[in-house]
Amino acid sequence: MSVHETPFARLRLPALSFALTLLLGACAQAPTTPEAVPAAVTAPALPPDTSAALPAPAITPPVAKKVDFAVPGPHGARNDPYYWLRDDTRSKPEVLDHLRAEHAYFEARFAPMQGLKQKLFEEMRARIKEDDSSVPTFEDGYWYSTRFATGQQYPIFVRRKGTLEAPEEVILDGNEHAAGKSYYQAANLVVSEDGRIMGVAEDFVGRREYTLRFKDLTTGQWLPDEIVNVDASLVFADDNRTVFFVEKDPQTLLPFRVKRHRLGEAIDKAVTVYEEKDNTFYTGIFRSKSDRWLAIYLGSTLTTEMRMLPADQPTGEFQVYLPRERGHEYSVDDAGSLFVIRSNKDAQNFQLLTAPPVVPADPATFKPLLPHRSDALVQGFDVYPDRVAVNERSGGLRKIRIVPLAGGDSELLGAEEPAYVMGLIGSAELDQPTLRYTYTSLTTPPTTYELDFRTGERKLLKREPVLGDFDPANYVTEFRFAPARDGAQVPVWLVYRKGTPIDGSAPLYQYAYGSYGSSQDPSFRSSILSLLDRGFVYAIAAIRGGQEMGRQWYEDGKLLKKKNSFTDFVDVTDYLVREGYGAKDKVFAMGGSAGGLLVGAVINDAPDRYRGVIAHVPFVDVVTTMLDDKLPLTTGEYDEWGNPADKIYHDYMLSYSPYDQVKTQAYPALLVTTGLHDSQVQYFEPAKWVARLRELKTDQNPLLFKVNMEAGHGGRSGRFNRLEETAEDYAFMLGLLGER
Repeated sequence: MSVHETPFARLRLPALSFALTLLLGACAQAPTTPEAVPAAVTAPALPPDTSAALPAPAITPPVAKKVDFAVPGPHGARNDPYYWLRDDTRSKPEVLDHLRAEHAYFEARFAPMQGLKQKLFEEMRARIKEDDSSVPTFEDGYWYSTRFATGQQYPIFVRRKGTLEAPEEVILDGNEHAAGKSYYQAANLVVSEDGRIMGVAEDFVGRREYTLRFKDLTTGQWLPDEIVNVDASLVFADDNRTVFFVEKDPQTLLPFRVKRHRLGEAIDKAVTVYEEKDNTFYTGIFRSKSDRWLAIYLGSTLTTEMRMLPADQPTGEFQVYLPRERGHEYSVDDAGSLFVIRSNKDAQNFQLLTAPPVVPADPATFKPLLPHRSDALVQGFDVYPDRVAVNERSGGLRKIRIVPLAGGDSELLGAEEPAYVMGLIGSAELDQPTLRYTYTSLTTPPTTYELDFRTGERKLLKREPVLGDFDPANYVTEFRFAPARDGAQVPVWLVYRKGTPIDGSAPLYQYAYGSYGSSQDPSFRSSILSLLDRGFVYAIAAIRGGQEMGRQWYEDGKLLKKKNSFTDFVDVTDYLVREGYGAKDKVFAMGGSAGGLLVGAVINDAPDRYRGVIAHVPFVDVVTTMLDDKLPLTTGEYDEWGNPADKIYHDYMLSYSPYDQVKTQAYPALLVTTGLHDSQVQYFEPAKWVARLRELKTDQNPLLFKVNMEAGHGGRSGRFNRLEETAEDYAFMLGLLGER
């Protein structure tokens, strides 16, 4: 890993795929005939009521039976009549039959919108260049990249030896590996230092239980070594035959045991080199950018620890760099002459320090490099022999700062738009004289630049193509601050097509996440154009619980302050309606995973604000899940939500848990999704929530529950399948506005 942030996806993050460690590149896609885009925008006419917009077919919604069940807890049992929907084996006929019935109802009720969904999908696909490829990255004598072929769903990983003119070598074709499977993901791909052996972590179910396989790139033959139920992280030692991987607990799926395996030997002979005993910590492994060190990274919500081993001593013992100390988060990388450390010790927004490149560390030798600032969060960094590139977040925006290792003034890279995102790509090798980074905004497609440190010249390497008649000048982006009820100022990014009336008549689509310190960004998405061209205003609300405004912004949206996230979201809605960005009766909201918790809590307390709500894989049964330490990853969440063994946290979580707080009242139209194999939010959470909503809601608005029996937290795999899911979301909203 070269760009240092917390390297683990936390439980219930948005449904996004893992980044590939070695091969970075944008997903490229390609054209059918583009739909004509109107020059002027007119919002669809509003039908008299929501139920009429999606007419009910003859099929009736499933009614889940009620079976009293006392959920045990340290503060008394709670009756949960839908607990029977939990089946950890995912094999009980009555449970599967109910889920299939829900999905059949979804398909029947959504049938009138299938034509619109297909039209939207074709529009979105038509904007994508299907036979595109990523910007090549140089490492250990090869240029690595990914490419897509026209009509194919999955990336092809390729390399060229020495120069870009050398013959292409396909090292992994995701389409071949996905053939005949309902789900496929190559989550991580790593090549040994001599360029000969490739290791890949693959998921065939969507449950993030990976299988490691290895290929001899000189012969093209797959090795017999196959390691199951592991994390996606993997490293080679310098002997190019020893690999380190992380086993997962088979029940909780927590990565906890690091093992050493020599290729060609029996897997059951792999040696345990470290086992984490604290089940609130996640475990991963990576190589330093200098390639001199292997590092085990141990992280909980509030605390980290690293253990390091020289890469040329694979049978040695990993040594603790800095012992864990509750509340201290740090990461370290090797810049050659110095270690660079990102630490929040006495620095809430993190600072950068330098130290001699020795393990264990001696804090007395640490020197400040980039001091703590109250107005800027040090979010990540990438090391070079004479400088550090820093991703900082200040003023609500993600920026890049260049800091000389020798000291002196730092430099903030410039931008010309009011709202934008700069992201470090970093370099695979330490001595690169250039920095690669991405730039995007709500109107600027993702663009890759290369900055030459020697000359200061910035070169455009690639801008993601958007086919058809897309012109950024046809769209307007704004950056506003919405006042929350307690006086906090919530960042909001907006985009809409020129000509869209900002007079309170346009439909508004609002998104937020607001958990785990995961910051949202005003990034370009070509798919959103299909809504903007139909008169929508799109808003991203940076509510508390993220780190858009620094670490305190996160602290103010977690634990006993979690409700700030929910009230922020509602207050942003009220502000945008008040300022004319959306019609009061045409507001739509979307949240996924922990964002599903957000919208679930919001519609319990403020259901009248929203015409329709989309909740993807929503985390909605907070107390029951957090009481069960046998569920995947639950114990790692205590510092985020609280440990319900403590009554103050138990009662607070219960007071906002969407499932527990469903009321006898009218609710907006709802589209809820789940995957049977979801390891992050178990399918039975949204299944129970939908059952209780069907029981108690008093309206006739649609409640649709889409159950994917062959996917996990990230939904369907394959670039076009995921695009179809986006088209489905949009068709749901547009259908409620009367479009067909």
